[in-house]
Amino acid sequence: MCIDSTWCVASLLLPSFNVYSHSHTFNTTLLSNTKQNARTEYNNRIQEMAKSPETELPIKALGWAATDTSGILSPFQFSRRENGEDDVAIKILFCGVCHSDLHTIKNDWGFTTYPVVPGHEIVGIVTKVGNNVKKFRVGDKVGVGVMVESCQTCENCQQDLENHCPKTVYTYNSPYKGTRTQGGYSDSVVVHQRYVLQFPDNLPLDAGAPLLCAGITVYSPMIYYGMTQPGKHLGVAGLGGLGHVAIKIGKAFGLKVTVISTSPDKEREAIDKLGADAFLVSSDSEKLKAARGTIDYIIDTISAVHPLLPLLGLLKLNGKLINVGLPSKPLELPVFPLVGGRKFIGGSNFGGIKETQEMLDFCAKHNITADIELIRMDQINTAMERLSKADVKYRFVIDVANSFSSL
Repeated sequence: MCIDSTWCVASLLLPSFNVYSHSHTFNTTLLSNTKQNARTEYNNRIQEMAKSPETELPIKALGWAATDTSGILSPFQFSRRENGEDDVAIKILFCGVCHSDLHTIKNDWGFTTYPVVPGHEIVGIVTKVGNNVKKFRVGDKVGVGVMVESCQTCENCQQDLENHCPKTVYTYNSPYKGTRTQGGYSDSVVVHQRYVLQFPDNLPLDAGAPLLCAGITVYSPMIYYGMTQPGKHLGVAGLGGLGHVAIKIGKAFGLKVTVISTSPDKEREAIDKLGADAFLVSSDSEKLKAARGTIDYIIDTISAVHPLLPLLGLLKLNGKLINVGLPSKPLELPVFPLVGGRKFIGGSNFGGIKETQEMLDFCAKHNITADIELIRMDQINTAMERLSKADVKYRFVIDVANSFSSL
C-alpha cells in the first residue's frame, strides 16, 4: 500500500527517471519538484472527479450518450447551464441523425471525448429567453444546427462565416467554458441567441430538422461556388441523407440533376420520387464513358472512401467537383485530369447562421424537406446500425419529446 498518495500519482503520471546518480547520491531537488507537480496534478484530478455530468451545471437534463468506442447509446443524466442574458432555452422536439453522429460515437475521427450526447439537427420550442433577446419569444419554433458559439469578433464572424471561426464551438463534443457541449439527443438545450434559427411556419418540424445540417451542407457550396445557374448540369455523387436533399435543392435552382451512385436499385426512386433527371451507376464503365465531359459541377456527398477519378472524368472543361462528405481515410487525388481539363476540386463543411437561415427560408418557399424515418429514442442503436449499412431513406429523425414524455 502506498503511504503518500501524491507520490503514487507521480509514479503513474510522470516519465521514469534515474533517482540515483552514478555515486548513488539521492537527488532530493528532483524528488521535491516531482512530488509538488504530482500533488498539483492529483488535486486537479480530484476536482475533475467531483464534477459529475449531472451536477457540474445547474439545470438537470436527460439524454442518450455513448460512453466508449462501441458507440452504443444509453440513457444519460447530465446538466445544462442557466439561461443567460443572451440565451434561448429550448425544449427539444425532434433531432435528426447525421452520419457525423455515427462517426463521433465510434471515434472514427479520433477526437471524441466520452461521454458524448450527439445530435446537431435540433428543432424545438422556446421555453425561456434572456433579457437581451429580442428576436425570439417563448413558444417560437426554432432550430439549432452544427454550432452553438464562436468568438463573434474575428474576420470570419464579422462576415457571417461563424462556421470558419477558429474558436467555433460545435453543438456537441466541444470544450466550452470548462465543460463540454452535449447535443440534441436530449430533452433540452440552452443556446446563445446568435446561433438560434427561426423555423419557418410551413416547414414540418420533423422532416425539416435534417435541413439544419444536410440542407446547409449542400446549399452553402452551391451558393459559394456558383452552382446555381438554371439549365446547368449538376451531378450528385451518393444518394443518402445529403444527396437526396441536394437533388431537391438543385431542381429548385433550375438545374439538370444526375445522380451518381453505386446502387442501381436506387434509380427509379431517384428519378420518380426525388425528381432527378438521370442516373449513373458508378460501376457501369460503358455509361460512365458515354457521360464523360457532360456535367458542369458535381457535389460529392459520399462519406466512404471512394475514387475521385471517375467523377473528374464526368466534368466538362472548367468543371467543379466539391466534396462535402467526410470519409474517415484520405482520398487519392489524381492530378492529370485536373490539369488537363482545367478542373477544380474544392470542399465545404456547412454554413454560417445568416446563410443557414436563408437556406431554411429557401426550402420553405420551395417546399423542400428531407425524406425521413421517424424513430423513438430507444430505437437509436438499431438506427445507427442501419445507418452504417446505408439502410435508411434517407434520414432518421428522433421523436425526442414523445420519447422522453413516456419515461
